[in-house]
Amino acid sequence: MIGFQPIVPQTGYVGWRFLERTADAQRVAFEKSPELSRDLEYFKENISKATTAEALVNDRRLLKVALGAFGLEDDLNKGAYVLKALVEGTDADDSFANRMVDKRYQEFSKAFGYGNELGASVGRSDFAQSIIAPYKVQKFEVAVGEADESMRLAMVFVREIGEFANSDSADETAWFKVLGNPPLRQIFETAFGLPKSFGLLDVDKQRDIFQDKSRKLFGSNSLSVFKEVENIDKMLRTFFARKQISEYSGIGVPGTTALTLLRDSAAGMASFFQSRL
Repeated sequence: MIGFQPIVPQTGYVGWRFLERTADAQRVAFEKSPELSRDLEYFKENISKATTAEALVNDRRLLKVALGAFGLEDDLNKGAYVLKALVEGTDADDSFANRMVDKRYQEFSKAFGYGNELGASVGRSDFAQSIIAPYKVQKFEVAVGEADESMRLAMVFVREIGEFANSDSADETAWFKVLGNPPLRQIFETAFGLPKSFGLLDVDKQRDIFQDKSRKLFGSNSLSVFKEVENIDKMLRTFFARKQISEYSGIGVPGTTALTLLRDSAAGMASFFQSRL
């Protein structure tokens, strides 16, 4: 049985504003999905039995939730890769997870604790819920992304940017963490109009360019500017505008008419849904 699928009737900033208004109600409907309920129940009942990293990696249903809670579900088939990150833990500065560009792996490995001195965290009474809560958030965002990937990126930005904005390192090192966070990085690269080749530059140079672009757009090179809601909104307006400009060349290609009809149909569904909020 297919559960509720998020409704994103329009692209761009207008579509984002609709999603903002309806996200809470849509999330409630989405979380009633039978498949999601089964996965979470299985995780609650069995995660404490996965006392080793190997046990977790070898149980695909558990690993799906474990990775998904950190936005890493796309790596579900990279068993050896995931195992190495878990086994080496995060206590040592040179561990695999700590050396990875994608810092979500550091959070993932630290949360499960298999390779750390204190050992696995899966036996804690509150552990299952500590993974299930963010998994539900991430899963909803993934479902939104299946309708419109730009909307998923915007949701991640709103959810995570505050951590960087309020950190003690907002002026300097926090930028490196943004560079190591694929969804946030994509938001910034698109909003700042940077080419795909940008990622080939030295990481210090990438940080400098991000800071320079931020200074021009917000009058400051500090991530602390995102403590202000209006700057988050300005960033997303810029992101969606740049995104639509980059996709403008798609107008007139085969299938565009069909896509327009599908969006018109979705808009009708959205009107119905909004009337029930």
